Amino acid sequence: YSNARAFVALNKITGRAQCWGSSRNGGSCSDLDFAGVTDIYSTGSTFMALNKNTGKAQCWGSSRAVGSCSTLDFSGVTDVYSTGDKIVALSKNTSKVVCWPGNTCDSIDSDGLFASG
Repeated sequence: YSNARAFVALNKITGRAQCWGSSRNGGSCSDLDFAGVTDIYSTGSTFMALNKNTGKAQCWGSSRAVGSCSTLDFSGVTDVYSTGDKIVALSKNTSKVVCWPGNTCDSIDSDGLFASG
């Protein structure tokens, strides 16, 4: 996994990861626990390690872009998308939308987003 200035290699079997590159942009992750992590997503300067089984996430990288994501509930997430500075997670089953950093999803009409037809 990569962003503009750092990389992450995840071993899902052992729950271990190695990060390298710019430490200010996520190249340092020795203090994180990757046990159970199923996926890693990135923005231009941050990373999010997600355990889709528990809905828990850890985020690290640029202090200007990082806000804690440990309090956000990603349970039931089916799709995750990222841009240069945001990550949005969607659940097609429950119409849940979670955004990070900042949890700025208020303007998204999840009913209209998931409407069938």
